[in-house]
Order: sequence, then C-alpha cells, then structure tokens
Amino acid sequence: MNIKSIGFVGTGVITEAMVRGLLADPAYALEIHVSPRSAHIAETLAGAFAAVNIAKDNQDVVDRSDMVFLAIRPQVAEEVVRELSFRAGQTVVSVVAATERHALLDWIGADVHLVQAIPLPFVADRQGVTAIYPPDDTVAALFDTLGTAVQCQSRKEYDLLAAASATMSTYFGIMETVGVWLETSGLERAKANAYIAPLFASLAQKASGPGAEPFSTLSREFATRGGLNEQVLTDFEKKGGIAALIEALDGVLARIEGRN
Repeated sequence: MNIKSIGFVGTGVITEAMVRGLLADPAYALEIHVSPRSAHIAETLAGAFAAVNIAKDNQDVVDRSDMVFLAIRPQVAEEVVRELSFRAGQTVVSVVAATERHALLDWIGADVHLVQAIPLPFVADRQGVTAIYPPDDTVAALFDTLGTAVQCQSRKEYDLLAAASATMSTYFGIMETVGVWLETSGLERAKANAYIAPLFASLAQKASGPGAEPFSTLSREFATRGGLNEQVLTDFEKKGGIAALIEALDGVLARIEGRN
C-alpha cells in the first residue's frame, strides 16, 4: 500500500535518487516533502514533480510526513536530529552511514518506529538493492518499488551488507585501471570504455536473477584451465589482490561496528 506523505531531512544525492524513483510512473507517494538545504536539488525536484514540496525547514518536513527519511551526513547527523521533534509511533528511516541504532534513538528522543536502510544511487531507476534493518514490511515494500529490498534479521547481517556496499568505488576503480592500461597499450580510450562497461554489465547479469549459479562456479566457468582468465585470477591471488580486498572489508566492518 502506498504511503500518503514521505519526507526527507537532507536533500543530497541519495534523496534525489529516491525521490526520482518513488515518483516514476506509477508514483509511489502522493506527497514528498524535502528540506530546503541543497537548494539546487530541492528546486530541481520541485520543478520536475508536482508532488514535491520544499518545506520551510527540517521540522516542517517531520511535521508533514507519515514516514521521515534521515538522509544527512554522519558528521552533522547528531546536531541536525537532536533539534527535531518527532511524533510517538512515527516511522523514521535512517540512511545515515555508519551510525549506531542506539545513538539514533537517543538523538531522536521519542518512541518512534526506527528502520535503518542502505539505498544506493540506482534506486533512481528502480534498479537498486537496499538492505534494511530491522525487518519491516512497509519499508520493504517501498524499497521493493525502487528495486529489491533485503530484510536483515540481525544488526550483524546489516553491517556486513553495509561493508559489502563499500566495494562500489573499487569496482569502478578496476574498470578505470583496465581502461588506462588499454589506453597506454595503444587502444583509443573511447573504444576501451565502450568495451569494458558492457563487459562488466554482462558479467553482473550472468550472476543475478533466478537460477544464477554461485559466484565460485561462475569463476571456475570463466577461468578455462590454462586460459587467460585463469592466468589473471591466479596472478591477482598470488600477488595479494584477494588478501588486500579481504583486509579492506575487515577494516570497513570494524569501522561500521565502532571497533576502530
């Protein structure tokens, strides 16, 4: 069931992506209230969608909304949230990165229904996968509209998926590295990019959807014995690539869990 009124405290990249996804045809919400900060994004959204209203301030967003999204940077989250008054029983969805649940509840200071989520920019095209915690059918239905919701049964599950999402920049970094190598080896960069992006997209499609094989099976399938793919994978592993990635993930998880 669609929610009548949704509000966003914070009007950044993720807010813009979510609003565009929620108001794509068919629209999920009747009204969306956004913060006046980041005026360019707020004005762009209001100009593009009649359902978007630029609120007077953050408190106005909270007052007007059935479901409130906290979409602010972790560095300023406490300062912003402590200034707001929430209604008992109000649904609050935090997309604030690396912030403990107990801290959010302390800052909110009201008996709200708090759900945490990790939406990614792809929700703008209703293609995103979003982890949420704790499980909540209403919030999951919203994110299913924007792609796919993964309901985590524990905070540990949620933190692990948050750590996994930190590999996005590395993914593009690998593509950039291959692109630069191709260019310096004599291939036109535009031609390199035109090849790499669809190649990686096809691999992702192969690994997703009903009936997709395990990643380990796909890795073996694409690494023909004595072939080029096997050579690169073997070199990557022997020279510390896999160990470095695991170490990086361990470090991110420690940061998310407040252990460093």
